[in-house]
Amino acid sequence: MQTALHSKTRTVTIGPNEPFVIIGERINPTGRKLLAAEMAAGNFDRVRADALAQVAAGAHMLDVNAGIPLSDEPGILAEAIRVVQSAVDVPLSIDSSIVAALAAGLAAYQGKPLVNSVTGEDERLDSVLPLVAQYQAAVIGISNDETGISEDPDVRFQIAKKIVLRAEALGIPRADVIIDPLAMPIGAVRYAGQTLFKLVRRLREELGVNPCCGASNISFGLPNRPSLNAAFLSMAIAAGMTCAITNAIEPAIHTAILAADVMMGHDANCQTWLAAQRAASAEGPNEAAAARAERRASRRARANP
Repeated sequence: MQTALHSKTRTVTIGPNEPFVIIGERINPTGRKLLAAEMAAGNFDRVRADALAQVAAGAHMLDVNAGIPLSDEPGILAEAIRVVQSAVDVPLSIDSSIVAALAAGLAAYQGKPLVNSVTGEDERLDSVLPLVAQYQAAVIGISNDETGISEDPDVRFQIAKKIVLRAEALGIPRADVIIDPLAMPIGAVRYAGQTLFKLVRRLREELGVNPCCGASNISFGLPNRPSLNAAFLSMAIAAGMTCAITNAIEPAIHTAILAADVMMGHDANCQTWLAAQRAASAEGPNEAAAARAERRASRRARANP
């Protein structure tokens, strides 16, 4: 159960015996008015800076989204992909709900990307999966369909199974179908965490696919979201999740993922953990404090673009 994604020069493997794969979420204009305006105007300086910052913080892949209302999303997404691939060498997740934008992004991409995403609606499967097959990409399948998002984990599992089988019928290997069982806001859905962890185990054990999610959804509407997201990801990794779209720049999240890799036996001889601790120690107290202040300022700027 290994999903291999490629950039021009690098391969990232997602799998149950591999370190957890962080897919950086920051290149997304949703809720970022300044970024949206810049991308729509053809200015990709912030996109390039976000790509570099996320990879420097430890992202193994980057999600690229250009969902800007009343804009040329296919053209903007294709250019954003070209800009990001010129700046960093990690594989990308091409993120759009517009089929034409996915097609433009796939045509612009060099390597084997991840397509984000396809849902269980027949119309969506019929339009997105042939593109995935044509470009020999991998795809995230999201466990909802025409009926919406079910609170019944059995219903979500059956939708996931439908997506996997439809993909296989088009020649897309099961290993190239990653399933998102949907992390619902825990503040609104009390047992959202338990439901997701159960689904992750079933996806691994019964369908034999890699599970993924948009991790920040779990803490929506609650204070101190980084701490909640960090705890959630640690527990999801223990349940069998192998990758997530999340904020690589947030120290609490990155540290929790590194620690979970150690506990799951995915960090041979704890080498990645030890290297991270040496790097933190080498900063020294003044440098570390300055780095924390810089990260806080960066978060404030992103919250008020």
